[in-house]
Amino acid sequence: MGTGYCWRCGGSDPESLFCKYCNSLQAPITDYYNFFGLPKKLTIDLDDLQRRFYNLSRSLHPDHYTRATPQERQYSLEATSILNDGYRILRDPVQRAEYILKEAGFDIGEQRSKDVPPELLEEVFELNMQLDELRSGDEDARRPLEESRERFTGLQQDVDRQLVGLFLAYDSARSPEAAHKALADIRAVLNRRRYIRNLLREVDKELTARPV
Repeated sequence: MGTGYCWRCGGSDPESLFCKYCNSLQAPITDYYNFFGLPKKLTIDLDDLQRRFYNLSRSLHPDHYTRATPQERQYSLEATSILNDGYRILRDPVQRAEYILKEAGFDIGEQRSKDVPPELLEEVFELNMQLDELRSGDEDARRPLEESRERFTGLQQDVDRQLVGLFLAYDSARSPEAAHKALADIRAVLNRRRYIRNLLREVDKELTARPV
């Protein structure tokens, strides 16, 4: 997982976190999939991921390296940081997809106004009116706003189901072109999901700030 040659014995073992000749901890790389020994797919067995996480946690814990060389102690700290960050990213489907997209060169920045899904414009306009009415003290807007929240929650659930199918399409892609097309579709759906999520946060914020 590091340079390909063990820093201690010089043995060639480019795929291992621990040298297969002298068992020394090697310099970790930051690719989360390689670190966990997983194929680069968007559909992940979360139970398997958790088992790998716990096994690596036990092997990499800094307490095991208190009497090791300074180099191994440093590698232990670096590897533990990558382990924790990688587990947090890979166990979450949205963050996992964003990680793959970023590696493939896609822009995953915050939702921009030009990315607003056009099919939502009318509903978003109505929701913003309801928010303005509630902010102005019109309690009659509370019930319609709660109904809008239910609709947008359902839309987010629909998006999550759509992502499952798109993940499978990416994982089964047999050419770089097909994989790129799947990632482009995933990015578009994630933009839609991000926009809906931000709306729901705004609605929850206003409803919570003005309890009945």
